[in-house]
Amino acid sequence: SSWGFGALLKGLTSVLHQTFPQHTFLMNGLIHGVKGLLSFLSAPLIGALSDVWGRKSFLLLTVFFTCAPIPLMKISPWWYFAVISMSGVFAVTFSVIFAYVADITQEHERSTAYGLVSATFAASLVTSPAIGAYLSVTYGDTLVVILATAIALLDICFILVAVPESLPEKMRPASWGAPISWEQADPFASLRKVGQDSTVLLICITVFLSYLPEAGQYSSFFLYLRQVIGFTSETVAAFIAVVGILSILAQTVVLGILMRSIGNKNTILLGLGFQILQLAWYGFGSQPWMMWAAGAVAAMSSITFPAISAIVSRNADPDQQGVVQGMITGIRGLCNGLGPALYGFVFYLFHVELSEMDPAESPEKGSAIIPGPPFLFGACSVLLSLLVALFIPEHNALNMRPGSYKKHNNGAQSHLHSSQGGPCEGKEPLLEDSSV
Repeated sequence: SSWGFGALLKGLTSVLHQTFPQHTFLMNGLIHGVKGLLSFLSAPLIGALSDVWGRKSFLLLTVFFTCAPIPLMKISPWWYFAVISMSGVFAVTFSVIFAYVADITQEHERSTAYGLVSATFAASLVTSPAIGAYLSVTYGDTLVVILATAIALLDICFILVAVPESLPEKMRPASWGAPISWEQADPFASLRKVGQDSTVLLICITVFLSYLPEAGQYSSFFLYLRQVIGFTSETVAAFIAVVGILSILAQTVVLGILMRSIGNKNTILLGLGFQILQLAWYGFGSQPWMMWAAGAVAAMSSITFPAISAIVSRNADPDQQGVVQGMITGIRGLCNGLGPALYGFVFYLFHVELSEMDPAESPEKGSAIIPGPPFLFGACSVLLSLLVALFIPEHNALNMRPGSYKKHNNGAQSHLHSSQGGPCEGKEPLLEDSSV
């Protein structure tokens, strides 16, 4: 699915430029904004439902909607834009995958497992643009779309045939007809819990402030390298490959060593420190060698998200893994919508024009005192994130469970309870009929 995601990233810019040559970045920001907002609202809900009904069905659902827009690139650009925007409702694969990992690993293994998942995603983003670009030049875009669609179908078949259900039988109902309360189905229920638990609030603020500049960076950085720094297309591809390989090493080998030696929280702080250095270097750097050096630092900063996911998973109950991971994924989805708009606005304020013109035709490079203003804004945001992360406790039980809801350990049913017979007793289950 991440290979398909890489194909989508490449294809979206291409199709947008062909359809809206004068407003490519405006439309890119709009599409990412709609998709990010929908992900923000739906990720906690999908995670919570996977805590009740199991992971496999939701893994299948999220992978399908992540890859669904791929064939539409060649069928209809307008349908492609519509589906990729609306796919944000279900394209929240990470929350389900990380909850799945939490189900099948011991606590001390999770940081390494999360690092492997993130490294696999990074490996796909390294290979898919390079392979896609080569096939596109050699055989045309149609073959790229067909290959990406075939890989997506293969992924769906693999989940159906080879991926077992990870949620233990005793933690989920016997059928999909088990009662689900309106409170559980409310997409804002988990969000309201954020302000009620100080640890959850600190983690969410940390994720938001650190991932906002990262999301904006993804939307414009490679074009920035071409138009402002003067990289060629081949150099950009090599840069992606090198940083991707270093990120894989950081999220597998380095992450495991750091988690064992300095602990979970300090690993997060170190990753945020690397991210501040990377963004500041991107902001002030005007020479190609500076970008390569900052790229190596960026690879080290990739340890932050797996470390955050590990601390969230370790402090959540087994039957709450989906909702807490969904909450984190939802925050990242919101950043994916806001980040590109923020970076585009800051580039506009400082009169840094990014367009799909040939680098030789672009404005003079290196003439500004601060070549990359948005990256410095991003560094300030991550600095605030680091200050917030200092207050995250190393061990603290996260409670994302609605006050009126609890699971029976013996059972195949989930019921509503009120500790003192309050107004929650009269709530009508959302899904009560077993036929539903």
